[in-house]
Amino acid sequence: MYLALGFIFVALASLGVFLPVLPTTPFLILAAACFAKSSKKRHQWLLNNPTFGPAIRNWEENRCMSLKSKIIALSAMGLFGGYSTFFILDNLYLQISSGLLVTAGMIFVGRIKVCGK
Repeated sequence: MYLALGFIFVALASLGVFLPVLPTTPFLILAAACFAKSSKKRHQWLLNNPTFGPAIRNWEENRCMSLKSKIIALSAMGLFGGYSTFFILDNLYLQISSGLLVTAGMIFVGRIKVCGK
């Protein structure tokens, strides 16, 4: 079950790279946790990923993220999520849902401590 969930969270994180309402970082953290419980091979695969590995290691070892990653994540969520919510979506319920998802993602990322502080 954890292995399947890990792959689902990796897929959601991958979508989050392109869709501003899906935050990438929380899904990667969840994927790493699932893989750590189910498959050492898959966990190492995620940790050795040149793009996501350092962020996951920071989280697992220190429960933190780099300031640069935090600024990029919050800026991208605010900019693209805000644009999508207010200029792309024309249904009020979708705008509210999208706004809540973007806000939840920003709160989650905003509460993560910065490494080295």
